[in-house]
Amino acid sequence: MDAATPTLYIDRAEDVAAAARALAGGAIVAAAFANFYVIVTRPDAATVRRVNLAKGRPVDQVGSITTAADRIPAMFDWSRISPRLPQARVRALMDTLYDTGPFGFRGPAVDRLAAHLTQLDGGLRTTQVIAPGIACPSNAFFERALAESGSDHLYITSANRSRHLTGAVEEPAHWKAHPLAADFAHVDDLVVLAHSEEAVARAAYPGYLTTSVTLLSFHAPEGELEEPPVLTVDRHGSLHVDEVRRAAAPLGLQVRLGATAGQRLRVRAYAGALV
Repeated sequence: MDAATPTLYIDRAEDVAAAARALAGGAIVAAAFANFYVIVTRPDAATVRRVNLAKGRPVDQVGSITTAADRIPAMFDWSRISPRLPQARVRALMDTLYDTGPFGFRGPAVDRLAAHLTQLDGGLRTTQVIAPGIACPSNAFFERALAESGSDHLYITSANRSRHLTGAVEEPAHWKAHPLAADFAHVDDLVVLAHSEEAVARAAYPGYLTTSVTLLSFHAPEGELEEPPVLTVDRHGSLHVDEVRRAAAPLGLQVRLGATAGQRLRVRAYAGALV
């Protein structure tokens, strides 16, 4: 780890508190998240733009959000989902998938979310909520960071440099803290809130790749009226689509891969790394 980069640990309460205070003060935090890493910051536009620049993304690229587990439903405007898709089914699917590990949902955004954290789809404002699953210790960090920053949501993005900067076809998320810190050595206020034992964190999620989460959208269900609603996988990431289908089927929901999800995300390879 770069000596200039503060390194804290996700399972130490005092380190979680320190990282949360740093985040509230405007720092960029690279946080342990299930079996890999994410970048988390305050949700204000200036900080999101700064992260985009640090990653080499277009400065105005729209961001995703995260929050404490019990606040996730409040990020969506349930009055704007299709009448064919009862809220209870979607919330049950959220509970099922977050019970086991990291996942993401895209749906109608509540009005209070800023424009830089939402995107229009067919005239509807949507937001992406990314969460680590209920067993991850990062939940304690999110709770503390929300309290310190006085917000009910945080900005979240993958812990990687953008392909726009590197020229690669794809830049998978980091699942090791040292190379992550090296990629962001140019960020003066980077704080790394690391897994104490990365191999243990990976082993805790045997059904998940160490890459960005699978993302399921529910704001525009497809299918005929007499058929079960079909939800769309916008990004085929850490959890295989077959597992998503297994979770959705008992709720009377079907799942298909969207146009942008035909290729599953790759796992980052490290020279000489032992998995």
